[in-house]
Amino acid sequence: MAEGKEYDRLGRYEIRVKGKLGDRWSVWFDDFEISVEKDKTVLSGQITDQAALHSLLNKIRDVGLTLVSIQQVADNE
Repeated sequence: MAEGKEYDRLGRYEIRVKGKLGDRWSVWFDDFEISVEKDKTVLSGQITDQAALHSLLNKIRDVGLTLVSIQQVADNE
């Protein structure tokens, strides 16, 4: 089992889902940036810890979106 400490901290994530979401969904998804790439939507933003990540994934499930990928990315801000 992983230690968890290295994963349980603030990080920037990109989450890709099938379908196209408009900017109005940003509030529902914790003010994440929303961009569309062909037939996918990319949600980008800071996640404080694993609990917040799972909360966001639950929202994706609740809306009925198909999860394509989750990636932690370098924070360029």
